[in-house]
Amino acid sequence: MRRMKLFIFFLLITSVFCFTACKQKTHTTQEPVVKTSSGDVAGSFNESVYAFKGIPYARAERFMPPQAPDAWDGVLECKDFGPVAKQVVPWYPDSVQNEKELFSVNVWTQGINDGKKRPVMLWLHGGGFHVGASNDPMTYGESLAKKGDVVFVSVNHRLNILGFLDLSACGEKYDQSANVGMLDIVKALEWVQKNIANFGGNPSDVTIVGESGGGGKVGTLMCMPVAKGLFHKAIIQSGTLINKMTKEKSQALGLAVLERLGLTPDEVEKLDTIPYLDLVEAGNDAIAKISGPRKPGSSAMFGFAPSADGVVLLQQPFSPGFADISYDIPLMMGSTLNEMMPTFYGEKDLTLEQAKERLAKEYGENTDKYIELFAEAYPDYTPQDLLSIDKVFRPYTIRTADARAVASSAPLYAYFLAWKSGVDNASKGSFHGLDIPLAFNTVDLRPDWTGNTEEAWEMADKMSSAWINFIKTGNPNVEGVLPEWETYTAENGATMYFDNECRIVNNHDRELMNLILPLE
Repeated sequence: MRRMKLFIFFLLITSVFCFTACKQKTHTTQEPVVKTSSGDVAGSFNESVYAFKGIPYARAERFMPPQAPDAWDGVLECKDFGPVAKQVVPWYPDSVQNEKELFSVNVWTQGINDGKKRPVMLWLHGGGFHVGASNDPMTYGESLAKKGDVVFVSVNHRLNILGFLDLSACGEKYDQSANVGMLDIVKALEWVQKNIANFGGNPSDVTIVGESGGGGKVGTLMCMPVAKGLFHKAIIQSGTLINKMTKEKSQALGLAVLERLGLTPDEVEKLDTIPYLDLVEAGNDAIAKISGPRKPGSSAMFGFAPSADGVVLLQQPFSPGFADISYDIPLMMGSTLNEMMPTFYGEKDLTLEQAKERLAKEYGENTDKYIELFAEAYPDYTPQDLLSIDKVFRPYTIRTADARAVASSAPLYAYFLAWKSGVDNASKGSFHGLDIPLAFNTVDLRPDWTGNTEEAWEMADKMSSAWINFIKTGNPNVEGVLPEWETYTAENGATMYFDNECRIVNNHDRELMNLILPLE
C-alpha cells in the first residue's frame, strides 16, 4: 500500500500548477477569442499553438447528473487551469479544490475559427476513479497539437465518493448517482460535439485516450449507451483492472454510508450539507466493513467506482471485453514491462540462483518452468527482470485483446513498452505511466521519469508518431519509423514491442502470462 501511495504521489505531483478558474474580463484584441455554446472565451498563444484552460462545460448539484453550464456575458478569460475535483491527497491543497467549479476542459489547437476539421483527442487522467486531475505537465496537449496538428482536450470530473456514491436505493431522484463521475465525462464529450469546430476540430473524429484509471474510464465509456456516437476511436494505456461494482454491491455500499452517518434512506437529502471530509471518512469505513482493505497488486477494485446498472453502464469493461455498442470502435491498447511491480534493477550483483530462490517462494515446483518460459519471451533477460515483470496489467490486456478481436471486426492494435528508463529515482524500469511522456512527446516536462536524453527523445518520437497516426486515421503505422504494425488477433498475438529497436512480436509471452495468471 505504501508503494501504491508513493507511486500515485510521483504520478500526480508536479513542480508548480496554476489552478485559477476562468475569469470574466474585458477583451483585448491581442487575445485569441472563441465562441462557445455558453459564451466567448479568451485564451493564449505560444509557438503556433493556442491554449484555452479551465473552460466550463457543466455544472451539477451533489450526486446529481451534470447539466449545461450557466451562460455568461462578455469574454471569459481562460488562461489558467480550473480547480480540481475534491480529493484527499497532499499535493492538491484545499485551495485548488472546488466541488462546484471543477467542471472544466482544456483545449490546445493550432487553429481557431479557421474552418479546418482537425482530429480531436480527449485525454482522461489517471488516478483510478479516486484521485487525479487534468493538469500534470506531462499531459499538456501543446506538444501533440504542434507535432500532429490535432486538437487536444483534457477534462476534470467528479471523483471518489462524490462521483460514484450509489444512492439509487433511496428513490428515483438518485437513479444515476452511482455513475455521475462518468456522466461528467459524457457531458464533456457533448461539449466537444457542440463547440470543438470553433477550435479547429472535427466533432465527427474524436479519439478518447486514457492511462491507468483513465484507461479504465475509456473502457467504461465503451460500455455506456449515452456515450455512443460521441467518440470514434479509443486508446487504453495500462487500464485493464477489473471493476467489480454491480448495482447490488454499489447500492449496499451506499446504504452502508448512510448508516455510518446515522441517516435513514428517507433522510438522504441531508447528505447535501455534510462536509466532504466527513463523507470520505464514512465512505472509507463502509468499504472496510463490507470488503475489508484492498490487497495491493490486486487486479480487481471495489468501492467508489462506476456501477454496472444495465442502463447507464451496460457492463464493466475488461470482463473480458466490452459492450456490443462499441463494436465499431478502432482500439489500441497495451501495457509496460514492469507497471506497478517492485523492481530489482538496483541490485547490480543479483545472481540467477539468488533470483531463483526468491521465485521459488511464489512458484514452488513451477519455478524452473517460469524461468524457461521467461527465457523464451525475453531471451536477453537478466536475473533482475525475472523478479520485476508485471503480473497484473499484461495478462488482463491479453485476455481483453483476445475477447475484443473475437467479438469485433474493428481494427485492434496492441503494444508493449519494454524500454527502460535509466533515471535512478524512476526505478530504472519500464514502469506504470512511463508511456505517457513518451506518447505525448513531453520528455522535457518529465525528465525525472525518462531522462532528457537523445535515446528518450527517439523513443518519444516513435510512440508519439504512432499515437498521432492512430488519432488521425485509426491506424498507428508510421512508415520509416516503425516496422509494419498488423492488427491483433488471438491467433497472431501481433504486438508492437517498443524499445530502442522496435519490432513486432507474436504471442511472445502468452505462455508465461498463462502460468502467472491462467488466461483460459
